[in-house]
Amino acid sequence: MLIGELSRRTGVNSHQLRYYEAQGLLEARRGSNGYREYDEHAVLRVKQIRHLLGAGLSSQDIAYVIPCATGEAPELPGCPELLAAMRSRLQRLDDQMATLAQSRDALAGYVDAAERMGGDSYPPFDGSTAESAATESVPA
Repeated sequence: MLIGELSRRTGVNSHQLRYYEAQGLLEARRGSNGYREYDEHAVLRVKQIRHLLGAGLSSQDIAYVIPCATGEAPELPGCPELLAAMRSRLQRLDDQMATLAQSRDALAGYVDAAERMGGDSYPPFDGSTAESAATESVPA
């Protein structure tokens, strides 16, 4: 099947499919016309990639685990090397979540302090003036 059909069948755009191929996650043959040709297994492989991306794995992580994947979900065997790689990624996600929680708490503290102080009007973040923002919200 050509890349357009694979895109339609998986809901993944052609640009992403070419990226997966460049990352070694998806294989395509080249036809005599130079077009990429995918076999039927490519549909399953793309679905596996999407599930693993949704779990927070990077394309490099996926390249490591996908040869072991079976089924659409996919299922992965519990071999020690694979478990170590997934636990490492899980720890990185936990670290990122902790950093985000700290940033959120700090920002919430600034918001609380600013609300307690009150003060004059300040231009919105988007660069529009407070006056134009006020007139845009009032119906004519």
